[in-house]
Amino acid sequence: MVARWQLALLASAAEAVALVQLLPKYSISGSYGLTFAAIFSLHFLGLAIWTVFLYPKLFSPIRHLPQPSGASFFNGHFSKIVKEPTGKPMLEWVNSVPNHGLIRYTTLLNSERILVTNAKGLGEVLVTKNYDFVKPSGIREGIGKILGVGILLAEGEEHKIQRKHLMPAFAYRHIKDLYPSFWAKSRELVQALSAFVKEEAAQAGQEKDLSSTAVVALGTWMSRATLDIIGVAGMGQDFNAIEDPETELYTTYKKIFQPSRAARMIGLASMFIPIQLLRMLPLKRNDEIMAASDVIKSVSRNLIRSKQRKMAEEKGRADVDILSVALESGGFSEEDLVNQMMTFLVAGHETTATSMQWALITLCQYPEMQTRLREEVRANLPSPNDATAQMSADILDRLPYLHAVCNEVLRVYPAVPMTRRVADHDTSILGQFIPKGTDVFLAPGAINLSIDLWGEDALEFKPDRWLGSGTNNGGASSNYALLTFLHGPRSCIGQAFAKAEFACLLAAMVGRFELELVDKNAPILIQTGITARPKGDLGLRTRVLEGW
Repeated sequence: MVARWQLALLASAAEAVALVQLLPKYSISGSYGLTFAAIFSLHFLGLAIWTVFLYPKLFSPIRHLPQPSGASFFNGHFSKIVKEPTGKPMLEWVNSVPNHGLIRYTTLLNSERILVTNAKGLGEVLVTKNYDFVKPSGIREGIGKILGVGILLAEGEEHKIQRKHLMPAFAYRHIKDLYPSFWAKSRELVQALSAFVKEEAAQAGQEKDLSSTAVVALGTWMSRATLDIIGVAGMGQDFNAIEDPETELYTTYKKIFQPSRAARMIGLASMFIPIQLLRMLPLKRNDEIMAASDVIKSVSRNLIRSKQRKMAEEKGRADVDILSVALESGGFSEEDLVNQMMTFLVAGHETTATSMQWALITLCQYPEMQTRLREEVRANLPSPNDATAQMSADILDRLPYLHAVCNEVLRVYPAVPMTRRVADHDTSILGQFIPKGTDVFLAPGAINLSIDLWGEDALEFKPDRWLGSGTNNGGASSNYALLTFLHGPRSCIGQAFAKAEFACLLAAMVGRFELELVDKNAPILIQTGITARPKGDLGLRTRVLEGW
């Protein structure tokens, strides 16, 4: 759409110059400005009528696809989409709109979008035709400032090369070497949090013979822990965020992940104005993003150079972290590695922190599940107080209910409930012609809860669906029913890393603490940013349980 408006501007300017110079009597007072304004107004009106009304309603090749009811004449389903959390309208539509794999819906000014809803369609977009559908350039220009233009945002051949060089770092045989690091940080988290709860309880005047209890904003603790883990396991650097919440890197991320009205307004404006222009405006949010980008790049660059010096001194890789493996591959320039490290710093800690928040809240809602999980953890895992105990994949695999709970949290509460693609050229999905530039949406927040794919109990939080023989996919009718990590060449390269980290953290937290919602009747709202997490830093009543 932006290209059309830009073309209209250029055409209007050229026509105004030609009219004033060649046919001045048809211009407005021989003025270039007035003539341009008049011509552009005509172009604007014609383009608006075509874009908003004629094309989507009468000429679009996808106009006949099934679509939800309730669309407004001018703005389609925009009102419903902005009022509800990201992905919630799509969940409703997936389970209520009869379709054969594609749903068409419209948003602001009747802009068309396609939602892919069945396994075969998802297989085409994610696997067989995955490079037909690319991330919008605005995303690359926007969150690329924080994420870096690494593997998450790379496209085409660039993406293939990056993934090839990074795959050894994320191979399961390498991830197994990181379990001790995951557990060490999990131990540090529960020990620091236990001390904090006991201090809070003492200040509140609790009797010493009672288990210490305090209301704790656990969201920040989870973010600090996961940032430390990606630092140690990903880069061989302890950021010490658990110990000190005022470290420069943690406070930088905390600021940019904090949603603001300005951030939402920039996001809305980017639908009509190129993000490059929006980033040039003298806005406080732009200054914050640039300052944060500088800090994250500086940290990443310093880590890379420090690791290069260490490897040169020791004549090869001495550490098991991801950065060391990536450097050993020799496939990246320093700038490439900076972008990759920026990507892993964000994607590697914010998503798992979000999953941890949802896991703890959900286990508060189902206390019998929390008790069952705690019993399994205490029966099979060493106490966090035991500094000599080792953790391995084999040990953690002895806890089937832990993995079932983790899988069900990842299914019901995907950290990223929606992901957008744009058709890079004319193509098709399920035999339906898809014009170049069409927005195609994949919705883990809807597909993961699809009744067609998961059965009548799809909307229930039910860890037991992952237990028993033949239930590696939770009983779903297709592997594509779980989209949390996507699939195919664009699937999350850090999936094994994230699941192992998540399991270690959750085991340690539930093994050590009994958790309750402060207000069991208060609604749990969703706050959408880079991830979809609980709104606000929800405080949970946290009680230290001794004996483990």
